[in-house]
Amino acid sequence: MPSKRIAIIGAGCSGLAAVKTCLEDGLLPVCMERESGLGGLWNYSETSRVGKGSIYKTCVINTSKEMMAFSDFPPPAEFPTFMPHRYVLKYFQMYAERFGLLKYIQFNTSVLNVVQSEKYDVDGTWDVTYSVTGGEVVTSTFDGVLVCTGHHTFPCTPTFSGLSRFQGITMHSHAYKDNTKFYGKRLLIVGVGNSAVDIAVDLSHVASKVFLSTRRGAWVISRMGLWGLPADAMANCRFLFSLPKSVLQWSVEKMANFRFDHETYGLKPVHRALEAHPTINDELPYRIMTGALRVKPNVYEFTENAVRFDDGTSEEIDAVIFATGYEYKINILDESITRIKNNETTLYKYMYPPQLSPPTLALIGLVQPIGAVMPISEMQSRHYTQVMKGNIRLPSQKEMLTDIDSKREAMASTYVTSQRHTLQCFWIEYMDEIATILGVKPDMFVLFKEDPMFALRCLFGPCVPAQYRLQGPGKWAKAKETIIQSMNRSRAPMKTRITPAYNFACKETVATPAISIPRNLRFYFLFMVVFFLFFCVCMG
Repeated sequence: MPSKRIAIIGAGCSGLAAVKTCLEDGLLPVCMERESGLGGLWNYSETSRVGKGSIYKTCVINTSKEMMAFSDFPPPAEFPTFMPHRYVLKYFQMYAERFGLLKYIQFNTSVLNVVQSEKYDVDGTWDVTYSVTGGEVVTSTFDGVLVCTGHHTFPCTPTFSGLSRFQGITMHSHAYKDNTKFYGKRLLIVGVGNSAVDIAVDLSHVASKVFLSTRRGAWVISRMGLWGLPADAMANCRFLFSLPKSVLQWSVEKMANFRFDHETYGLKPVHRALEAHPTINDELPYRIMTGALRVKPNVYEFTENAVRFDDGTSEEIDAVIFATGYEYKINILDESITRIKNNETTLYKYMYPPQLSPPTLALIGLVQPIGAVMPISEMQSRHYTQVMKGNIRLPSQKEMLTDIDSKREAMASTYVTSQRHTLQCFWIEYMDEIATILGVKPDMFVLFKEDPMFALRCLFGPCVPAQYRLQGPGKWAKAKETIIQSMNRSRAPMKTRITPAYNFACKETVATPAISIPRNLRFYFLFMVVFFLFFCVCMG
């Protein structure tokens, strides 16, 4: 039988994963990308516009390369551990070339509308209307649709008293590109998320004054963990996320305050750790310490050339940048399909509109994980293709709505009320949830029987995406090797000089190899095992 044609909208990280997964499972992908190149959000341009994801010139990804990698395509060892945007884009390009994805992508193609076809109730098909180069409008019918447009496209700007009479520059972080236009100016950045802090730090190098306004504060975490290892790789491990939430909260807060006291620096939040998305930045405390950046409370009102804060203080301001997030809108679909109202989405597993039958449309990457979205998009795509092939059946609409409600209640009890926390999830928890349905979640009992030391690495070490290629459908022969070598690849770009080691036995200096398992990494695994045993004893 001919392959089912799947329309994939967007060629960013989610779209690329969707194309590759469709090809693996015998479906025919037709990917439509509005821009002239792939990469989506990470395809940097000097200009920005509403409807397209945008990053700034100095943007560096907040997840380490091993934790953001696709499960069967490890990043090159020579790439930086935390990649600037140009390396992220290069990685996506290499991925597309390696798996032959480019011939399935139609560039300069803008999707205008997606509606159910006249035969949808019979065969689940969709009519996709799009324009190609030259302005020609085409409508084509597809067996399924994957929307991979992300959620960093429609800026959300709050309203403040007096803002309309403010005479300075106002803009959203979506439009920010670099600091060259702000030399010597007095600046206010509203927000304390990742973009807000990154932009504030960037501007603090050229502006005369930079103020960072926050309502709730934030727990600020460094990219660099103990011994210079990637903090996210150390934190995202199966053992740690098996501990009670209170233990994790205590650990994160102690580590964050060990680096710098959040109360002293004016950043101590009103919420506990893991009750809001963490802010990741390495330079912020240093810029505060040197006076280049000052933290202020929430904005009370604007005047013609100044801003007044909730604590009664005021500052003269030349420009304000709102780093206040994005609206979760899918403008190519009718709202009745996605039911995204008040920035609250109702999708089963953050993918499927529960009222659609047959379930031939899904949204990929519309999730806000504490961790990288790239492997999640890949896992979601793997789930969708199995649904399309009939190997997985979705539950009844009633069961899906129950699951949606339970997630909504869990988020309400776990996170502070915020638009970004309507799609929030923990990375391992969500990946395991989908992987269990697919039959690709690592079976630790089987791993311990086959190779106890490797099983300990999977349990106590970084939960790299390749763990979901060890067993079940889509099993990859090189998954084990990829997991074993992951930390060596993380360390490789720093090993640009072979350091001498003194041999006390023969009293001479010898060169240490460029890539080896360091003592501190061995100590880390030992520390995790001892911590586990100590925890078991304490719990009786």
